[in-house]
Formats: sequence, C-alpha cells, structure tokens
Amino acid sequence: MQPIRVGIVGVGKIAQDQHIPSILANPAYVFAAASSPHSQAAGVPNFATLEEMLSQVKDLDAVAICTPPQAHYLAAKLALQSGKHVLLEKPPCTSLSQLSHLVTLAAAENLSLYQTWHSQHAPGVAPALQVLRQRRLRGVRVTWKEDVRVWHPGQTWIWQAGGFGVLDPGINALSILTHLIAEPIFPESSVLYIPENCETPIAASISMRCHSGAAIHVELDFRHTGAQTWDIDFDTDQGPMKLSAGGSELTVGNAPLRQDSAKSRSEYASIYERFADLVRAKRSEVDARPMQLVADIFLLGKRVTVEPFS
Repeated sequence: MQPIRVGIVGVGKIAQDQHIPSILANPAYVFAAASSPHSQAAGVPNFATLEEMLSQVKDLDAVAICTPPQAHYLAAKLALQSGKHVLLEKPPCTSLSQLSHLVTLAAAENLSLYQTWHSQHAPGVAPALQVLRQRRLRGVRVTWKEDVRVWHPGQTWIWQAGGFGVLDPGINALSILTHLIAEPIFPESSVLYIPENCETPIAASISMRCHSGAAIHVELDFRHTGAQTWDIDFDTDQGPMKLSAGGSELTVGNAPLRQDSAKSRSEYASIYERFADLVRAKRSEVDARPMQLVADIFLLGKRVTVEPFS
C-alpha cells in the first residue's frame, strides 16, 4: 500500500518532540510538509499557513494538527473540507459543539478524524483495564502535579481563554479514567484557582462520582516543583491499584507489573499506528468524554483568584 503523505500543522514543542519523530519512524507515512507561522521542520517544504500548504502540496493525504487548541477547529475544518484525513492533538477543540461539527464533517466527506488522547496509550493503561474488569471500583484519587515552567515554557496560549490552564495536562488523567471506567462519571464540584493576571486556572480541586457511587477526587497543580507527580490510585474490592508516571507504570497491590520492553511502544508511536489503520479504513475515532468532563468542571467551578503568575 502507498504510504500516507502527512503534513504537520503547528511546529511547536509537541510536534518536534513527538509527532515528527513518530512519523519518520513509521514506514506507513511520508512526512511531506509543515505549516507554522513561527517555526520550521527540517527536510520538508515549510509554509506560513495551512492554506498555503494545502494549495501547494497537492498530494497530501492527511494532516496532523499540533497547534494550541484555540486553532484546532478552523484548521481541522479546512483540512476536512479539502479532502484530508485529520489527526487532532489533545485537547481537541475549545468547545464540544466544535468537536461535534468536525465529526459530522468527517462523516459527510468519508474521511478519518482521529481525536488522540496520548495518555490512553501509556504502557500501564491496557493492563490496568484488564485488572479493573475483574474488580469492583470503590474509589479513585488523581494527583497530577507538575511544573508549568518545565512543560510549557513561554507558552502564553495556555493562560488565555480556551487554553485550559492546568486542565491541559489534567485532561490526560481524565482521558485515562474514561478509558478505564465505562460507566458514566459526573463532576459534582470543582474549585479553580486562577492567577489574577490569567484567564485559566493554575490549579484545581475536583470531586466527581461514578454512576455506581464510587467517588473520584482530583488534585491538579501547575505550581509543583521537584519530582513531578502523575498518579492515579484506585481502591477496589480486591485491594489497591496504582498508575504512576502518567500511566507508564502499574502497581497492583504492592507488586509492580513489569512491562515487556520488546513489545513496549511509545505513546505517539501507538497513536500513529492507529491513525494509519483508520485512514486505510476511512473510519473515525473520537472519544469526547474527557472533553465533556472538562466542560462540566468549568461549568461547576468556583473561581478563586490567586497571586499573579509570571
């Protein structure tokens, strides 16, 4: 089969660290072009706008959208209307209505729309799902604390409306929860700590509950220094289970589950394998549940103003 010719939209940190290396390492793809108003990718034609890339690179099959979320909807809409399959970096859009419309457009054009949640591809998540299928969930505690200056250096978009703030990494934890917990999850309360010079939260404390009654408590914080913490602790009827390191490590009881390094793939390598399958089949895969939880968290949120962030 002919390789999929893909163009990158937005040549920022996530594109350079994850998307471009994953495309280059996968023989199912040809990295064909890139568009960005600020940066360039090595070895391919570069364009200042997506419109220029689509008009001048006629044989593109797909685009991977790696811009800040505020630009996702218009870029994905243009790509789909131009006959291109679309991979969306998370968060998908700035509203659920935008994401719903993209799903409708992809179906109408018989194209693939793949909304990615990279943390669902972390190596501990699939075995955690197998464990939970044999147990009854009693409660969950999420602790997702990181240093924003390390992971989002100079990225002002994250503090602007539609940038999600601490919910940008927090949605990774929520995507793991929605992947592991099939029953409905309902946010009940949230406190959003917003710097007085920002529009999005720097920290959040969230309470949710599963349909079955299991309580979920979530603590998110961008002000954390030292060892970074991305943990999810599960209380079950057969004892504890813990996902740590963002889903990369699984401990059941007191026993760490060893991963087979020969079979282990990076999260983004797994994402691009899945996207190739979807493109070949002209199928879409969109999980809106993490985004729905974020929308509910913002709707319920009590805003608390905190010191300025600089």
